[in-house]
Amino acid sequence: MRIARFSIDGNVAFGAVEGEAPDGLVLDIIKGVPFADFELSGTKVPVSKVRLLPPVLPSKVVAFGRNYAEHAAELGNEPATEPFAFFKPSTSVIGPGDAVAYPSFSQELHHEAELAVVIGRMCRDVPRERVKDVILGYTCANDVTARDVQKREKQWARAKGFDTACPLGPWVETGLSLEAAGDLAVQCTVNGDQRQLGSTSQMIHSIEDLVVNVTEAMTLLPGDVILTGTPAGVGPLNVGDEVAVTIQGIGTLANKVIKRG
Repeated sequence: MRIARFSIDGNVAFGAVEGEAPDGLVLDIIKGVPFADFELSGTKVPVSKVRLLPPVLPSKVVAFGRNYAEHAAELGNEPATEPFAFFKPSTSVIGPGDAVAYPSFSQELHHEAELAVVIGRMCRDVPRERVKDVILGYTCANDVTARDVQKREKQWARAKGFDTACPLGPWVETGLSLEAAGDLAVQCTVNGDQRQLGSTSQMIHSIEDLVVNVTEAMTLLPGDVILTGTPAGVGPLNVGDEVAVTIQGIGTLANKVIKRG
């Protein structure tokens, strides 16, 4: 099931996405929230009539760096021998179609297409065999990065945590198994030109590794998000660019870059 979060007539709700053709998608409005038992209401609305929002509102986004060897190498870094985590604040999250605001303190903004893991229940100290039980599903993410700031500041908080630096969407796909999620094509285009093309099978540390690593240290809450790293091919974004992240079996997340007002 694909679960979207959306607004219509000033109201916010979750809905199950039905259909395949982009111009024929409809939402069956969910009674309740997707983190507990819920029912479909049978009330349907075309996706074209709503505004899609970030599919979840995470209390935190835990992201992992240097989890693809070729990406680490292209930036002159060694791959992460152990999972290497950092945070993106909840205020950095935007949804499909929302604008990425080019930060005034940067001259080198980069895209990073990533598979995002969405947590479905409160959890801590999750053993590997239970990782699948705490995952609601998967979505597309763009770990937008002020690369020049990342290079000159020892901490990555500003470089990766500025407002609009974490597009998520367009929805959460709940039907993928852990095995399937470990072998998905990940693509990024800018103005229609391909920049990144890789596979989650290239991750150094698996989804299980990352969930175990995070939950050894902290409690994850329903709706929290784990970013799993980016394949090679990251590159610059400019004001006016449209950047799109497409992940096999999930969908496409598109955002336009604007000048920060």
